[in-house]
Amino acid sequence: MSKVLLTNMTIYAEEQVFENGYVLIEGGKILDVGPQERLTVTEERVEKIEGNNNYAVIPGFIDLHIHGAAGADTMDATNEAIFTMAAALPREGTTSFLATTMTSTTQQIEEALINVRKYMETANEPGKAEVLGVHLEGPFISPKRAGAQHPGNILEPDLQLFKKWQHISGGAIKLVTLAPERKAGMELTAYFKQTGVVASIGHSDAVYTEVVASIQAGITHATHLFNGMRGIHHREPGVVGGVLMHDEVKCEIIADGIHVRPEMVKFAYQNKGNDGLILITDAMRAKCLGKGTYDLGGQEVQVNEERATLRDGTLAGSILQLKDAVKNMISYTGCTLQDIIQMASVNPAKQINVYDRKGSITKGKDADLVVLSDQLEVVMTFCHGKLAYSQKEV
Repeated sequence: MSKVLLTNMTIYAEEQVFENGYVLIEGGKILDVGPQERLTVTEERVEKIEGNNNYAVIPGFIDLHIHGAAGADTMDATNEAIFTMAAALPREGTTSFLATTMTSTTQQIEEALINVRKYMETANEPGKAEVLGVHLEGPFISPKRAGAQHPGNILEPDLQLFKKWQHISGGAIKLVTLAPERKAGMELTAYFKQTGVVASIGHSDAVYTEVVASIQAGITHATHLFNGMRGIHHREPGVVGGVLMHDEVKCEIIADGIHVRPEMVKFAYQNKGNDGLILITDAMRAKCLGKGTYDLGGQEVQVNEERATLRDGTLAGSILQLKDAVKNMISYTGCTLQDIIQMASVNPAKQINVYDRKGSITKGKDADLVVLSDQLEVVMTFCHGKLAYSQKEV
Protein backbone atom coordinates (compact mmCIF):
# COMPACT_ATOMS: atom_id res chain seq x y z
CA MET A 1 0.00 0.00 0.00
CA SER A 2 1.36 3.43 -0.89
CA LYS A 3 -0.88 5.37 1.49
CA VAL A 4 -2.56 4.82 4.86
CA LEU A 5 -5.81 6.54 5.77
CA LEU A 6 -7.06 6.85 9.34
CA THR A 7 -10.68 7.86 9.07
CA ASN A 8 -13.83 8.41 11.13
CA MET A 9 -11.91 9.32 14.30
CA THR A 10 -11.46 12.44 16.41
CA ILE A 11 -8.24 14.03 15.18
CA TYR A 12 -6.30 16.31 17.52
CA ALA A 13 -4.58 18.31 14.79
CA GLU A 14 -2.13 21.13 15.43
CA GLU A 15 -4.57 23.95 14.76
CA GLN A 16 -7.93 22.39 15.67
CA VAL A 17 -9.77 19.25 16.69
CA PHE A 18 -11.73 17.44 13.97
CA GLU A 19 -14.42 15.47 15.79
CA ASN A 20 -15.06 13.36 12.73
CA GLY A 21 -11.87 13.57 10.77
CA TYR A 22 -9.09 11.81 8.93
CA VAL A 23 -5.31 11.65 8.61
CA LEU A 24 -3.72 10.60 5.32
CA ILE A 25 -0.19 9.20 5.47
CA GLU A 26 2.30 8.69 2.67
CA GLY A 27 6.04 8.01 2.75
CA GLY A 28 6.17 8.25 6.53
CA LYS A 29 4.74 11.78 6.49
CA ILE A 30 1.35 13.33 7.13
CA LEU A 31 0.01 14.09 3.65
CA ASP A 32 -3.27 15.62 4.76
CA VAL A 33 -5.52 16.05 7.77
CA GLY A 34 -9.03 17.44 8.03
CA PRO A 35 -12.76 16.89 8.55
CA GLN A 36 -14.38 13.78 7.11
CA GLU A 37 -16.55 15.73 4.67
CA ARG A 38 -13.44 17.13 2.99
CA LEU A 39 -11.99 13.68 2.29
CA THR A 40 -11.66 13.08 -1.45
CA VAL A 41 -9.27 10.10 -1.61
CA THR A 42 -10.56 7.61 -4.15
CA GLU A 43 -7.34 5.79 -5.07
CA GLU A 44 -7.37 2.03 -4.72
CA ARG A 45 -3.87 1.86 -3.29
CA VAL A 46 -4.89 3.17 0.12
CA GLU A 47 -4.94 1.12 3.30
CA LYS A 48 -8.02 2.36 5.08
CA ILE A 49 -8.26 2.09 8.86
CA GLU A 50 -11.72 3.12 9.97
CA GLY A 51 -12.43 3.81 13.60
CA ASN A 52 -15.27 5.54 15.35
CA ASN A 53 -15.72 8.73 17.29
CA ASN A 54 -14.66 6.93 20.46
CA TYR A 55 -11.14 6.85 19.05
CA ALA A 56 -8.85 9.85 19.31
CA VAL A 57 -5.76 10.33 17.13
CA ILE A 58 -3.04 12.35 18.87
CA PRO A 59 0.64 13.06 18.22
CA GLY A 60 3.07 10.39 19.41
CA PHE A 61 4.61 10.87 22.85
CA ILE A 62 8.25 11.98 23.08
CA ASP A 63 10.11 10.70 26.16
CA LEU A 64 13.12 12.92 26.89
CA HIS A 65 14.22 10.88 29.89
CA ILE A 66 14.28 7.10 29.63
CA HIS A 67 17.12 4.76 30.54
CA GLY A 68 15.64 1.45 29.48
CA ALA A 69 12.73 -0.91 28.92
CA ALA A 70 11.98 -4.57 28.28
CA GLY A 71 15.27 -5.74 29.78
CA ALA A 72 17.45 -3.31 27.86
CA ASP A 73 19.30 -0.18 28.94
CA THR A 74 21.16 2.61 27.15
CA MET A 75 24.26 1.79 29.19
CA ASP A 76 24.34 -1.75 27.76
CA ALA A 77 25.97 -0.01 24.80
CA THR A 78 24.73 -2.54 22.25
CA ASN A 79 22.68 -2.15 19.10
CA GLU A 80 20.33 -4.84 20.42
CA ALA A 81 19.61 -2.84 23.58
CA ILE A 82 18.55 0.31 21.74
CA PHE A 83 16.60 -1.79 19.23
CA THR A 84 14.74 -3.52 22.09
CA MET A 85 13.78 -0.18 23.63
CA ALA A 86 12.70 1.27 20.28
CA ALA A 87 10.54 -1.77 19.58
CA ALA A 88 8.91 -1.82 23.04
CA LEU A 89 8.04 1.84 23.51
CA PRO A 90 5.25 2.16 20.88
CA ARG A 91 3.10 -0.10 23.11
CA GLU A 92 2.78 2.86 25.48
CA GLY A 93 2.34 5.47 22.75
CA THR A 94 5.95 6.64 22.66
CA THR A 95 7.14 7.28 19.12
CA SER A 96 10.51 8.92 19.80
CA PHE A 97 12.89 9.35 22.71
CA LEU A 98 16.26 10.44 24.04
CA ALA A 99 18.38 7.46 25.09
CA THR A 100 19.43 8.44 28.61
CA THR A 101 22.78 7.64 30.19
CA MET A 102 23.80 7.20 33.83
CA THR A 103 26.61 8.46 36.04
CA SER A 104 28.95 5.61 35.11
CA THR A 105 32.67 5.47 34.33
CA THR A 106 33.92 7.66 31.50
CA GLN A 107 34.65 4.54 29.46
CA GLN A 108 31.11 3.21 29.91
CA ILE A 109 29.59 6.57 29.03
CA GLU A 110 31.77 6.82 25.92
CA GLU A 111 30.81 3.31 24.81
CA ALA A 112 27.13 4.20 25.25
CA LEU A 113 27.52 7.44 23.28
CA ILE A 114 29.30 5.75 20.39
CA ASN A 115 26.65 3.04 20.34
CA VAL A 116 23.77 5.51 20.17
CA ARG A 117 25.52 7.42 17.40
CA LYS A 118 25.94 4.23 15.36
CA TYR A 119 22.31 3.25 15.97
CA MET A 120 21.06 6.64 14.84
CA GLU A 121 23.22 6.45 11.72
CA THR A 122 22.15 2.97 10.66
CA ALA A 123 19.17 1.56 12.56
CA ASN A 124 16.48 4.22 13.06
CA GLU A 125 13.64 2.94 10.89
CA PRO A 126 9.85 3.25 10.49
CA GLY A 127 7.77 1.04 12.76
CA LYS A 128 9.90 1.66 15.85
CA ALA A 129 10.30 4.59 18.20
CA GLU A 130 12.93 6.94 16.80
CA VAL A 131 16.06 7.71 18.81
CA LEU A 132 16.37 11.50 18.62
CA GLY A 133 19.64 11.69 20.52
CA VAL A 134 21.08 11.36 24.01
CA HIS A 135 20.09 12.76 27.38
CA LEU A 136 23.35 12.82 29.34
CA GLU A 137 22.24 12.47 32.97
CA GLY A 138 25.39 13.09 34.95
CA PRO A 139 28.19 12.65 35.76
CA PHE A 140 28.41 16.42 36.43
CA ILE A 141 26.04 16.32 39.40
CA SER A 142 26.08 16.98 43.14
CA PRO A 143 27.19 14.14 45.46
CA LYS A 144 24.65 15.47 47.95
CA ARG A 145 21.81 14.76 45.49
CA ALA A 146 23.10 11.62 43.79
CA GLY A 147 19.88 9.66 44.25
CA ALA A 148 20.34 6.39 42.32
CA GLN A 149 23.33 7.74 40.37
CA HIS A 150 26.56 5.96 41.38
CA PRO A 151 28.36 8.37 43.77
CA GLY A 152 31.77 6.92 42.90
CA ASN A 153 31.47 8.07 39.29
CA ILE A 154 30.42 11.69 39.89
CA LEU A 155 32.74 14.23 38.25
CA GLU A 156 33.19 17.98 38.43
CA PRO A 157 31.77 19.75 35.35
CA ASP A 158 34.42 19.47 32.66
CA LEU A 159 34.07 21.43 29.42
CA GLN A 160 36.86 19.63 27.57
CA LEU A 161 35.51 16.21 28.52
CA PHE A 162 32.04 17.20 27.33
CA LYS A 163 33.44 18.46 24.02
CA LYS A 164 35.11 15.06 23.55
CA TRP A 165 31.85 13.27 24.33
CA GLN A 166 29.84 15.43 21.98
CA HIS A 167 32.40 14.76 19.24
CA ILE A 168 32.38 10.98 19.63
CA SER A 169 28.56 11.00 19.79
CA GLY A 170 28.40 12.76 16.44
CA GLY A 171 26.54 15.66 18.04
CA ALA A 172 23.86 13.35 19.45
CA ILE A 173 23.85 14.82 22.97
CA LYS A 174 20.74 17.01 23.00
CA LEU A 175 20.13 17.47 26.73
CA VAL A 176 22.45 17.38 29.76
CA THR A 177 21.51 17.09 33.43
CA LEU A 178 24.04 18.80 35.68
CA ALA A 179 24.41 20.58 39.01
CA PRO A 180 25.33 24.08 37.78
CA GLU A 181 26.39 25.25 41.24
CA ARG A 182 29.47 23.03 41.11
CA LYS A 183 32.86 24.38 40.06
CA ALA A 184 32.83 25.25 36.33
CA GLY A 185 29.11 24.41 36.20
CA MET A 186 28.10 27.89 35.02
CA GLU A 187 30.79 27.82 32.33
CA LEU A 188 29.52 24.50 31.03
CA THR A 189 25.92 25.73 31.16
CA ALA A 190 26.84 28.78 29.09
CA TYR A 191 28.58 26.53 26.56
CA PHE A 192 25.44 24.44 26.23
CA LYS A 193 23.44 27.58 25.49
CA GLN A 194 25.94 28.65 22.82
CA THR A 195 25.89 25.26 21.09
CA GLY A 196 22.17 24.49 21.23
CA VAL A 197 22.30 21.77 23.89
CA VAL A 198 19.49 21.89 26.46
CA ALA A 199 20.97 22.58 29.90
CA SER A 200 18.96 20.94 32.68
CA ILE A 201 19.34 21.50 36.40
CA GLY A 202 19.08 18.20 38.23
CA HIS A 203 20.68 16.16 40.98
CA SER A 204 21.49 19.63 42.30
CA ASP A 205 21.86 21.10 45.78
CA ALA A 206 21.80 24.70 44.55
CA VAL A 207 20.31 27.45 46.67
CA TYR A 208 17.90 29.92 45.10
CA THR A 209 20.49 32.56 44.17
CA GLU A 210 22.54 29.89 42.41
CA VAL A 211 19.46 28.67 40.56
CA VAL A 212 18.73 32.19 39.32
CA ALA A 213 22.35 32.61 38.20
CA SER A 214 22.22 29.28 36.37
CA ILE A 215 19.02 30.29 34.55
CA GLN A 216 20.74 33.49 33.48
CA ALA A 217 23.66 31.36 32.26
CA GLY A 218 21.41 29.11 30.18
CA ILE A 219 19.40 26.60 32.22
CA THR A 220 16.03 26.05 30.47
CA HIS A 221 15.08 22.60 31.80
CA ALA A 222 14.72 20.82 35.14
CA THR A 223 15.27 17.08 35.48
CA HIS A 224 12.48 15.13 37.25
CA LEU A 225 11.02 18.01 39.27
CA PHE A 226 11.13 17.48 43.07
CA ASN A 227 13.37 14.41 42.78
CA GLY A 228 17.13 14.72 43.26
CA MET A 229 17.10 18.45 44.04
CA ARG A 230 17.05 20.86 46.98
CA GLY A 231 13.43 21.23 48.02
CA ILE A 232 11.35 24.30 48.66
CA HIS A 233 11.47 26.10 52.03
CA HIS A 234 9.93 29.39 53.05
CA ARG A 235 13.35 30.89 53.81
CA GLU A 236 15.21 29.10 51.01
CA PRO A 237 13.24 28.38 47.79
CA GLY A 238 15.96 26.00 46.61
CA VAL A 239 15.96 24.35 43.20
CA VAL A 240 12.26 23.48 43.33
CA GLY A 241 11.19 27.02 44.16
CA GLY A 242 13.59 28.47 41.62
CA VAL A 243 12.41 26.47 38.65
CA LEU A 244 8.74 26.83 39.56
CA MET A 245 9.13 30.61 39.67
CA HIS A 246 10.84 30.99 36.28
CA ASP A 247 8.74 30.49 33.17
CA GLU A 248 11.82 30.00 30.97
CA VAL A 249 12.41 26.63 32.66
CA LYS A 250 10.45 23.58 31.49
CA CYS A 251 10.14 20.93 34.20
CA GLU A 252 10.11 17.17 33.70
CA ILE A 253 7.78 15.30 36.01
CA ILE A 254 7.36 11.60 36.77
CA ALA A 255 3.59 11.24 37.17
CA ASP A 256 3.51 7.77 38.73
CA GLY A 257 2.21 8.85 42.13
CA ILE A 258 5.35 7.40 43.72
CA HIS A 259 8.20 9.71 42.78
CA VAL A 260 5.87 12.65 43.29
CA ARG A 261 2.75 12.50 45.43
CA PRO A 262 -0.40 13.18 43.35
CA GLU A 263 -1.16 16.39 45.22
CA MET A 264 2.33 17.68 44.41
CA VAL A 265 1.87 16.82 40.74
CA LYS A 266 -1.24 18.99 40.87
CA PHE A 267 0.73 21.71 42.69
CA ALA A 268 3.33 21.67 39.90
CA TYR A 269 0.62 21.81 37.24
CA GLN A 270 -1.09 24.74 38.95
CA ASN A 271 2.22 26.60 39.03
CA LYS A 272 3.73 25.73 35.63
CA GLY A 273 0.63 25.05 33.56
CA ASN A 274 0.52 22.79 30.53
CA ASP A 275 3.22 24.86 28.83
CA GLY A 276 5.73 24.39 31.64
CA LEU A 277 5.71 20.63 32.27
CA ILE A 278 7.08 17.69 30.30
CA LEU A 279 5.87 14.18 31.07
CA ILE A 280 8.74 11.68 31.28
CA THR A 281 9.15 8.15 32.61
CA ASP A 282 12.78 7.97 33.82
CA ALA A 283 12.18 4.26 33.26
CA MET A 284 14.82 1.58 33.71
CA ARG A 285 15.23 -1.84 32.13
CA ALA A 286 12.61 -3.52 34.34
CA LYS A 287 9.77 -1.65 32.63
CA CYS A 288 7.49 -4.13 30.84
CA LEU A 289 9.01 -7.09 32.74
CA GLY A 290 8.00 -7.62 36.34
CA LYS A 291 9.26 -8.25 39.86
CA GLY A 292 12.92 -9.09 40.31
CA THR A 293 16.46 -7.82 40.77
CA TYR A 294 17.95 -5.68 38.01
CA ASP A 295 21.00 -3.55 37.27
CA LEU A 296 20.94 0.23 36.93
CA GLY A 297 24.25 1.95 36.30
CA GLY A 298 26.16 -0.75 38.14
CA GLN A 299 23.86 -0.77 41.16
CA GLU A 300 21.44 -3.49 42.20
CA VAL A 301 17.78 -2.50 41.98
CA GLN A 302 14.83 -4.32 43.53
CA VAL A 303 11.58 -4.07 41.56
CA ASN A 304 8.09 -4.92 42.79
CA GLU A 305 4.72 -4.29 41.19
CA GLU A 306 4.93 -0.52 41.46
CA ARG A 307 8.44 0.77 42.19
CA ALA A 308 12.17 0.29 41.71
CA THR A 309 14.56 0.95 44.60
CA LEU A 310 18.17 0.53 45.64
CA ARG A 311 18.85 -1.67 48.66
CA ASP A 312 18.65 1.37 50.97
CA GLY A 313 15.20 2.23 49.66
CA THR A 314 16.26 5.06 47.35
CA LEU A 315 13.99 5.30 44.32
CA ALA A 316 15.94 4.08 41.27
CA GLY A 317 14.25 5.24 38.11
CA SER A 318 10.75 4.02 37.43
CA ILE A 319 8.82 1.30 35.66
CA LEU A 320 6.27 3.86 34.48
CA GLN A 321 4.80 3.77 30.98
CA LEU A 322 3.89 7.09 29.39
CA LYS A 323 0.34 5.93 28.67
CA ASP A 324 -0.12 5.49 32.43
CA ALA A 325 1.51 8.85 33.15
CA VAL A 326 -1.14 10.33 30.88
CA LYS A 327 -3.99 8.68 32.76
CA ASN A 328 -2.47 9.68 36.10
CA MET A 329 -1.97 13.29 35.03
CA ILE A 330 -5.60 13.61 34.02
CA SER A 331 -6.72 11.98 37.27
CA TYR A 332 -4.44 14.08 39.51
CA THR A 333 -5.01 17.46 37.88
CA GLY A 334 -8.25 17.32 35.88
CA CYS A 335 -6.38 18.43 32.78
CA THR A 336 -7.67 17.70 29.28
CA LEU A 337 -6.32 15.52 26.50
CA GLN A 338 -5.19 18.69 24.71
CA ASP A 339 -3.19 19.60 27.84
CA ILE A 340 -1.64 16.13 27.72
CA ILE A 341 -0.62 16.64 24.08
CA GLN A 342 1.11 19.86 25.12
CA MET A 343 3.03 18.14 27.94
CA ALA A 344 3.84 14.82 26.26
CA SER A 345 4.33 15.84 22.62
CA VAL A 346 4.54 19.56 21.91
CA ASN A 347 6.76 20.69 24.80
CA PRO A 348 9.39 17.95 24.42
CA ALA A 349 9.51 18.46 20.65
CA LYS A 350 10.03 22.19 21.03
CA GLN A 351 12.54 21.74 23.84
CA ILE A 352 14.97 19.70 21.74
CA ASN A 353 14.20 21.64 18.57
CA VAL A 354 12.41 18.95 16.54
CA TYR A 355 8.99 20.62 16.42
CA ASP A 356 9.47 21.21 12.71
CA ARG A 357 8.87 17.48 12.21
CA LYS A 358 7.52 16.08 15.51
CA GLY A 359 5.03 16.88 18.23
CA SER A 360 1.84 17.73 16.35
CA ILE A 361 -0.47 16.49 13.62
CA THR A 362 -0.13 18.72 10.58
CA LYS A 363 0.78 18.40 6.92
CA GLY A 364 4.40 17.57 6.25
CA LYS A 365 5.37 16.34 9.70
CA ASP A 366 6.43 12.79 10.52
CA ALA A 367 3.44 10.46 10.81
CA ASP A 368 4.07 9.65 14.48
CA LEU A 369 0.55 8.99 15.70
CA VAL A 370 -1.24 7.33 18.57
CA VAL A 371 -4.84 6.11 18.45
CA LEU A 372 -6.46 6.13 21.90
CA SER A 373 -9.71 4.55 23.03
CA ASP A 374 -12.22 6.49 25.11
CA GLN A 375 -10.61 4.80 28.12
CA LEU A 376 -7.22 6.26 27.08
CA GLU A 377 -5.86 2.86 26.14
CA VAL A 378 -3.37 2.74 23.29
CA VAL A 379 -5.17 1.08 20.37
CA MET A 380 -2.52 1.67 17.70
CA THR A 381 0.78 3.47 17.33
CA PHE A 382 2.36 4.60 14.08
CA CYS A 383 6.05 5.50 13.86
CA HIS A 384 7.00 7.31 10.66
CA GLY A 385 3.73 6.12 9.13
CA LYS A 386 4.28 2.44 9.81
CA LEU A 387 2.12 0.52 12.26
CA ALA A 388 4.37 -0.14 15.25
CA TYR A 389 1.79 -1.48 17.68
CA SER A 390 -1.81 -2.66 17.47
CA GLN A 391 -3.87 -3.72 20.46
CA LYS A 392 -6.40 -5.47 18.24
CA GLU A 393 -8.05 -5.21 14.90
CA VAL A 394 -10.08 -2.03 14.54
